[in-house]
Amino acid sequence: MLRHLERQSWPLSRLGEAIIALAKMSHLLLRTIELPTPPQSLIEEDEERLGQWIESAASAIGMEAESIEVSYGDLEDFLSQGGPALLRLQYEGKPRFLALIRAKGKTLRLLSPELKIFRARLEDVRATLSFEMEKRYAPKVDILLAGAGIDSRHLEKAHTAIVREHIGPLRRGGCWMLRISPGTSFWRQLSQAGILSRGLGFVGIHLVEYFFLLLAWWIVGRGALEGHLDHGWFLAWALLLLTLVPLQLAVGWWQGLFGLGVVGLLKRRLLYGTLKLEPEEMRRQGVGQQIGRVLESEVLASATLHGGAYAFIALVDLMVAAGVILMGAGGTFHVLLLLAWVMVSLIIGWRYYAHRERWTGSRLEMTHDLVERMVGHRTRLAQERPESLHEREDQALEDYLALSSSMDRGSILLSAFLARGWLVAGIAGLAPAFVSGQDSVALIAVGVGGVLLASQAFNTLSVSMFQLCDAAIAWGKAKPLFEAAARGKRGDATVFAISARDVKAESKTAPEIIHANDLVFRYRPQGSPALKNCSLRILEGDRLLLEGPSGGGKSTFISLLTSLRLAESGLLLLRGLDHSTLGSQGWRRLVACAPQFHENYVFTGTLAFNLLMGRRWPPRGRDFMEAEAICRDLGLGDLLDRMPAGILQVVGETGWRLSHGERSRVYIGRALLQNADLVILDESFGALDPETLQKVMRCVIERSRTLMVIAHS
Repeated sequence: MLRHLERQSWPLSRLGEAIIALAKMSHLLLRTIELPTPPQSLIEEDEERLGQWIESAASAIGMEAESIEVSYGDLEDFLSQGGPALLRLQYEGKPRFLALIRAKGKTLRLLSPELKIFRARLEDVRATLSFEMEKRYAPKVDILLAGAGIDSRHLEKAHTAIVREHIGPLRRGGCWMLRISPGTSFWRQLSQAGILSRGLGFVGIHLVEYFFLLLAWWIVGRGALEGHLDHGWFLAWALLLLTLVPLQLAVGWWQGLFGLGVVGLLKRRLLYGTLKLEPEEMRRQGVGQQIGRVLESEVLASATLHGGAYAFIALVDLMVAAGVILMGAGGTFHVLLLLAWVMVSLIIGWRYYAHRERWTGSRLEMTHDLVERMVGHRTRLAQERPESLHEREDQALEDYLALSSSMDRGSILLSAFLARGWLVAGIAGLAPAFVSGQDSVALIAVGVGGVLLASQAFNTLSVSMFQLCDAAIAWGKAKPLFEAAARGKRGDATVFAISARDVKAESKTAPEIIHANDLVFRYRPQGSPALKNCSLRILEGDRLLLEGPSGGGKSTFISLLTSLRLAESGLLLLRGLDHSTLGSQGWRRLVACAPQFHENYVFTGTLAFNLLMGRRWPPRGRDFMEAEAICRDLGLGDLLDRMPAGILQVVGETGWRLSHGERSRVYIGRALLQNADLVILDESFGALDPETLQKVMRCVIERSRTLMVIAHS
């Protein structure tokens, strides 16, 4: 390791300060708080918990930290992409961190603990990050080169090349990219990503293009009205037309850059919002409704991009056309006529939007019903009369056709009537000046030119209205996802919650994990309480059995303990923190649950994915080893041996079929692998025979810190 980089790196004790300083230097900081000192246990090589601490600390100041795994061969490319990023080093057995601000060519700008910016060669930083791994393989390469008889002048170069080739495919963790959270202000995200400057570039180039276009028309009109066009003016007109070609290409280029940036951020925020939705918000929505929401989210991105661009172009065209018309023969009266036609256009567009919204609602409802009926087709065949199977479909199709006819009439008005109607109205507005003969031919020609420009603007406006109507309707469907992304801003408590495990080692008594007192929960505001006066205290290391009859509220109580539902009243604390302080993400890090069989799923994917989906992703070698070990402890060893790909075998509907008992053990393994402080198993043993049950219980008791089992009485 290069000594000057080691001196400029941050120690673990100042990691929180480094994150705040790096965010401030990169203009990403939203709020400043005092982050706690990282727990001493993170000095050990526990990268997963270190990553959790960094992610929580970044969340506390309104940012997002993404853990990156990069191969040693790609380290140089990764560093050249810039920051801000934290890079973990290992010096004398202790972790230290480089705070990367950004890269510029082969030079990196980094932030020192003295809050000063210093520059370092990219190659030096790469060598420092690879130092430990290269040192591990260097003796083997030295032995190899000693017997190869290589000239001493080329020995060092050969040594470096062989070591890099050997460790190139190996992957390295310890890199965290810092960026604004998708849940922050969308306007701020656009500004930070430089997308607003792209939009201003698009506007500026378009205005320049328009200026040259008007200048070309002026030259042609001047020559036509004067009855001749000399060689110089003709050459100027030709040069202007040639200039318009690169300008139009530049407009398209900048529009594409702006649009791709907006769409990328929008999709990222919608995906982030989807992950923020609570299970209760999606519980009553069927598969068809979810598909409809996804489809409309896709429409929102494309329609907003194209509709917004066309609307801007139409606005500029109308403003220019109004100025030209004002200089023409029609004067102020003609401009007022143009404004009146704009109002007529907006009214027609609003009527089309109303028809389009009703038509879209009908279409999505039909999609929802179709998917739900396909899923429940066998049940319908068994329960419904054959003659009434398609009554609802026929009525829905009839309503859909009626709405389609109304929408088509509105679209005809919008697409055909606006521009053509304006031509008639605009030329009619010039009729008084033409009949009176008081205005010159030049002024009448200018007025006609303004009418033609406005006609082009109305053509563009009609196209933009189609797109914007679709965007407005899609926004109604995607708005809950967009707004959900702003939830859970408070991440500071999660930092303390992660550190709670370290406190227990210093305490002589078992720490309290769950403290519930007088919990009350109703499924409906006016309904009878499903739970009333429920109290419970769980300490570290407890093994609890909760028994009760069917419908007695056991699963409801568990949904409160796992934060799937929130209590109406009462007190519920996890590690001394309530849900509003800790947040759903922090809560579920510490409590893992295997729900009842009908509420749990084996997803189409590898067995490893189904087991490790609650841990970090992508998994590492030791994660696969731990997952396989738990599977064998749960009695799934024979299953793994039968699978051609072992733990990487694809399971689910299109892959390897699992029995009822095998599925239940996969659910148990998934909960255990989350490494939570409290594991809750809700009626997870009903499909197991006595011998397998003993083996599973032995594994569960050994591998869970604290355990609660729910069973029928």
